[in-house]
Amino acid sequence: MEVKDIKSYGDLDGDGGSQIIEQVLSLKEKVQAKLSGVKRMIAIGSGKGGVGKSTLTFQLANQLRKCGKAVAILDADFNGPTIAQISGTKDAKFIPGENGLTLPVSKNGIGIMSIGSLVPESEAVDFSSVAQGDSYIWRATKEFSVLTDILANTNWGELDFLLVDLPPGAERCRQFAEFFGKRVSFILITIPSDVSRGVVSRSYEALKESGSDVIGFIENMDGYICNDCKSVKPLFPNNKKIQLDLQRLGGIPFDPKLALMCDRGIADETSEKSPAVQSLAKIAADLLAVS
Repeated sequence: MEVKDIKSYGDLDGDGGSQIIEQVLSLKEKVQAKLSGVKRMIAIGSGKGGVGKSTLTFQLANQLRKCGKAVAILDADFNGPTIAQISGTKDAKFIPGENGLTLPVSKNGIGIMSIGSLVPESEAVDFSSVAQGDSYIWRATKEFSVLTDILANTNWGELDFLLVDLPPGAERCRQFAEFFGKRVSFILITIPSDVSRGVVSRSYEALKESGSDVIGFIENMDGYICNDCKSVKPLFPNNKKIQLDLQRLGGIPFDPKLALMCDRGIADETSEKSPAVQSLAKIAADLLAVS
């Protein structure tokens, strides 16, 4: 049997006829066109899991919406997509249209794009790998490929704010910063503990290295609202040793009623006099003042 010469990559002319470069550029242009009506993108990250990042993302969107702004949320945490549950759009249907998928809308008028509307809690999103080894490389690439497809094939419309709920991890903040580029600003979420502040500090350093704009940080669970006396009491020891070299946008006390609403997917049943709601409203007003 005659053995034919095997060509190496160096023997190929350009992309070998795959037109892969043209395909990538075309998709990027499509993403830019779809997001052209978005005035401001803010990614909500932490580096630390369990700090209430998704809850604050939705509640902040809720306050911006109450100020008359057009707001949507992109849930970029594919294997922890809680925004659908929190916003009450868990059973929403994605309807295709001429300009892409129509965003499901929560009862308080916030557009929601979340894998949580498609995948049950008991299932993980599987980025199937064709690699025989080192499949984690393929999976990470596939994840951002899926995110690009979502951005390019969704009708985002005209928005004042698009909030992006990020997955946890300091390195994940850096990855998303590089993915979105200068278009996006960041808000980091922490809780009043040195463990959390240390991780958020790493996230901030990673974002500075990428040249990203970091607006500041929000301290969640900054005390708790006592059901009996309605005052805010300490939840964590006041012995902060790690200071964040970043603007503190505000502190949000833990509100049991707000937590219950998030579990049930209810948006507007918390009193405007709640310290948590008042803090969120002030942060939203400050964002609007500089937008």
